[in-house]
Amino acid sequence: MASHARTSSAPRLTRAQARAAARAKARRKRLVRTSFLGVGSVAAVAVIAVAGFLNPHHAGGAAAQADPAATPVAGRTGQGDASRSVDRATPAAALKQLPGLGAGFAAKVPKSAQQVLLVTGKAKDQNTGTAVLYTRTADGSWIAGTAWASRNGKDGWTTDHHAGDLHSPIGVFSLTDAGGLDANPGTKLPYTRSSAFQAPGTGFEGESLQDAFDYVVAINYNHVPGTSPLNGQRPMGASRGGGIWVHVDHGGPTHGCVALSKADMAALLRALDPAKHPVIVMGDAASLSQ
Repeated sequence: MASHARTSSAPRLTRAQARAAARAKARRKRLVRTSFLGVGSVAAVAVIAVAGFLNPHHAGGAAAQADPAATPVAGRTGQGDASRSVDRATPAAALKQLPGLGAGFAAKVPKSAQQVLLVTGKAKDQNTGTAVLYTRTADGSWIAGTAWASRNGKDGWTTDHHAGDLHSPIGVFSLTDAGGLDANPGTKLPYTRSSAFQAPGTGFEGESLQDAFDYVVAINYNHVPGTSPLNGQRPMGASRGGGIWVHVDHGGPTHGCVALSKADMAALLRALDPAKHPVIVMGDAASLSQ
């Protein structure tokens, strides 16, 4: 009798071959899913990026907030790598020469002087100007401090100062001694505190002189260096005047001294260091340029 079973013409697979074929089919399915997911991921990233651009506060989420380099902090100008974004105080530009000084005056500044209080008057017959403390660096250049408003003698400046002429002397003078009615604000200069630092009466514009000598620095014009500002000795003689100080501004011109605000006087005193051999260079701008 003829059999009802039909014999297949395809070769029968072994068990090992069947398992290999199943694995290959599974790999093909994974590749299809991965490819589809990859396209979708790119699109999703693009959407997130656009959303972050439109609303940067949400870009990055909690991970960005946890990253200290991505969060603005004090002393930085923006976000990003801390090693590149931290602001440092911009150093003052170093100057090869003291500004406004001509060759003649520049040559008078001692080579040992590492601090120079440069007081520049507006004009020879005027009594206001600007004071700046400069510090010399190791390579011989100068760094400027804060510019302070200053006053000087009522009738301006002179190269031939005499007692009572109401002019401030032009020149380069050392600064070695300080004192005042108030306690030492922190200067390294020898400081004499005394009730003798009194300025009775009123100034040229009717202003009180009560606080004028709260802080003073003796300018070594006709003064004995290394002695109190109150020392009355006059090496050049009494006729040449004396008692020329940097003192507290009382709101008007001086008899011949240089005056700064009380806060600026305190800052000056704290900055001056006898080890740096400070000097004052003072005069009107035109005279100092010679």
